[in-house]
Amino acid sequence: MDDADRCPCLSGDTYGACCGPLHRGERRAATAEALMRSRYSAYAVRDVAYLRSSWHPRTRPPALELDPDQEWRRLDVVATRAGGPFDDAGEVEFVARYRWATTGHAGRLHEVSRFVREGGRWLYVDGDVGASPLRTGSAGSATGRSPTAPR
Repeated sequence: MDDADRCPCLSGDTYGACCGPLHRGERRAATAEALMRSRYSAYAVRDVAYLRSSWHPRTRPPALELDPDQEWRRLDVVATRAGGPFDDAGEVEFVARYRWATTGHAGRLHEVSRFVREGGRWLYVDGDVGASPLRTGSAGSATGRSPTAPR
């Protein structure tokens, strides 16, 4: 993906100003939400190396294969709980939409993902698909199977 293209996470920034530098290892995600967005974008651009490196070693699968027919189309962050610059854990609820290129069928993934920060670095731990939403009593930005979990 070209750095001048719109970032797949739909932050409003270009890929070069948003998720691209994280994918290239030029900087780290400052928050759990930023890591979640960068992982979604990694699914969209099929960056398996980044997905594996941003996955907690305790829960990382031994292998990860992405389906080339699945196109990630839209990310909506529904809510966050903790996961800020001074936290060591956080959760992000999101809905990701995808389409199967060969059939045109669309789908959505709704997940609450869990993250931890170790050694100053945010890592994806796991997530609950179709779990209880975080919306009650949590702050979030409104903006579904997980682009943060294995296929």
